[in-house]
Amino acid sequence: MRQIVLDTETTGLDPAQGHRVIEIGCVEIENRRLTGRHFHCYLNPDREIDEGAVQVHGITTAFLADKPRFPQIVEDFLRFVAGAELVIHNAPFDLGFLNSELQLVGNYPAIETQCTVTDTLVMARKKHPGQRNSLDALCKRYEVDNSQRDLHGALLDAEILADVYLLMTGGQTNLLLGSEENVVEKRDNPIRKLNVERGLLVTQQLDDEEAAAHQRLLERINKDSRNRCIWTTQDA
Repeated sequence: MRQIVLDTETTGLDPAQGHRVIEIGCVEIENRRLTGRHFHCYLNPDREIDEGAVQVHGITTAFLADKPRFPQIVEDFLRFVAGAELVIHNAPFDLGFLNSELQLVGNYPAIETQCTVTDTLVMARKKHPGQRNSLDALCKRYEVDNSQRDLHGALLDAEILADVYLLMTGGQTNLLLGSEENVVEKRDNPIRKLNVERGLLVTQQLDDEEAAAHQRLLERINKDSRNRCIWTTQDA
């Protein structure tokens, strides 16, 4: 399964008011493993950025002055996400902005027609009802290091969300099966792989005396339970 964890930064809160995407960050997961492939770009929005937005992500109009515009990167972006499951925290926000950009370019269908979408905010609210489920709160809950997140950034947030998503959906993250197994590294979590050359499992057979003692025990249990001992039935 191919998944793309995606995040954006914008000039403001509402594309209907003319606000634009200024950063896209995506990281790829295949079969629950981060592949190292990513898509990242800053974009010139051809408009001023709200001061409140600058305080959140730290991206300024001056910084974006020489960056490409969305029409210049749209084909590369769509090729990267095509056919994947998008994993997004508060998906309506990011999808609303990306679909607005696609409409401005023209002749591009909505993202949801090209990809399936999983909203990790909806998932977290179901899994942790009544609790804070911001990305920072989830990092604390799942012990994901977000110490570099002084400001929001699309690529950094996508990388952090990928770790949170894998922990939130994967249950136990490492299972140690003993000292004879080989270790396969999967990012920071060791996974133990059974040694296929360790031979057949040795089993111990009961001798006649032990088998007879076991049968007497079952008969006593059956008597005390008024013939309700399931281990003495023929199908047990």
